[in-house]
Amino acid sequence: MSKITISKLQKYIRENDHHPERKHAYFLKLIEEIGELSEAILKDATPATKESFKGSIEEELYDVLYYTLALANCYDIDVEKWIYVKEKLNDEKYLRNRADLLLDTQ
Repeated sequence: MSKITISKLQKYIRENDHHPERKHAYFLKLIEEIGELSEAILKDATPATKESFKGSIEEELYDVLYYTLALANCYDIDVEKWIYVKEKLNDEKYLRNRADLLLDTQ
């Protein structure tokens, strides 16, 4: 099984759930999923298994990621492209030098 990348997931979401006219609805779903993630964290949910995935932190994190990428698609934003740029800004803000670790050197 090959690894999934942010770009692959974003493309998958675009191909299966791309409705730019619903960007407000995607945003509301994102807020809802962040609330559900908060609840799972506050409950200190146990790690997910195939039998107990529903309501897990893992499930809620995926939902947050899904709606983040769906929303990015509404604005034609390539999220993976901007990760390095944002990490460089974080390096400057927090006086660190780690963004280069994100570069694929293979």
